[in-house]
Amino acid sequence: MDVGRIRKDFPLLERTTTDGRPLVYLDSAATSQKPRSVIEAEARFYEHTNANVRRGVYALSQEADDAFEAARGRVARFLHARSPSEIVFLRGTTEAINVVARSLGRSRLAKGDRVISTVMEHHSNIIPWHFLREDSGIDLEFVGVDDDGTLRLDELDRLLDKRTKVVTVTHVSNVLGTVNPIREIADRAHAVGALVFVDAAQSAPHLPIDVERLGADLLAFSGHKTLGPMGIGALWGRASLLAELPPALGGGEMIREVHLDRVSYAEAPAKFEAGTPNVGGAVGLAAALDYLEGIGWEEIAAHEHRLQELALRLAHETLEGEISIVGPESPADRVAVLAFWLRGAHPHDIASLLDARGICIRAGHHCAQPLMERLGVSALTRASPYIYNTEEEVRQLFDGLIEISRMFRPRPTSAARAS
Repeated sequence: MDVGRIRKDFPLLERTTTDGRPLVYLDSAATSQKPRSVIEAEARFYEHTNANVRRGVYALSQEADDAFEAARGRVARFLHARSPSEIVFLRGTTEAINVVARSLGRSRLAKGDRVISTVMEHHSNIIPWHFLREDSGIDLEFVGVDDDGTLRLDELDRLLDKRTKVVTVTHVSNVLGTVNPIREIADRAHAVGALVFVDAAQSAPHLPIDVERLGADLLAFSGHKTLGPMGIGALWGRASLLAELPPALGGGEMIREVHLDRVSYAEAPAKFEAGTPNVGGAVGLAAALDYLEGIGWEEIAAHEHRLQELALRLAHETLEGEISIVGPESPADRVAVLAFWLRGAHPHDIASLLDARGICIRAGHHCAQPLMERLGVSALTRASPYIYNTEEEVRQLFDGLIEISRMFRPRPTSAARAS
């Protein structure tokens, strides 16, 4: 993979810091940078095609309709969905989970029903289910993780029974980088009649996704982590399930008829897309998926594998005993998310000191406080390289960490020096 050529496609990577240092962006798990093709595709829509969809009979509106539906088809191909009608455009994974939880709460979940999630979930895949627990009285249970960052499937088996209606799980942890065995989880859940929702926000940028092979019933991902614009994402659901579920948001073109004494709704996916959709974002997302798949999944995996191997080797060779990277030890069992603690240094201090070097990383609880509690920490530092990062940038990261480690390393007392 020609990383140098790829970097030229990303305008923001041309930035330098105020003191002239090149920008080193290592926070792609929070949001990826956008190639020119995505920026230009969204701009072209607003410059040449901007009109509201599903509302006009004039030519410009129909062109906007065509662009919107073409983007839906592109997402369907990306996920290997059977039909574009299985794709719902929403603002991102967070909104998709809220829509799913609300819709299931209106139709399938009642007091005493069980929803199973995991300790490694992003808050976005925990809070909407807590809403249902508070409002409807469902039981919410969580599967734990082993010390190596893998799910305790034995705990899942213990919780699965006929009361279990939903299993909601991340495909890839945004902290551990762990790739969860979704097909195995789905088969076990389906054996007791439960639905399976997959949060693919962190897997879609790194792994090919085939919803049929995964065996899920519902899946969502966010455009902004997948080279696309912010404020756009997609929910996939099996056609039969989307047809059955009620809408979660009301207004706009999600209706068929509205009367003072009754309403009826459009068919999926329209019934889940209340209000004016982000058509320009959808067009940009389609361009992002074209760019991403144009590189090739094998090339992406090989490049990320090299970056991870280098980072893990440098951690061992230069900071052994001073740094601990959480999650699976082998790069083969994780994606390029490297969350760690550095002895004596708070993650926020590390982030600030690296920022002075022009290195952008994440620090905090990463919207995963239950996982932080499981790991016995309040916060971690996270570096998340992607397709446009180089081995030299990984080395710069560790050069900075070595210097920071020396700064925070306890100094010997006078008595110790005298002896």
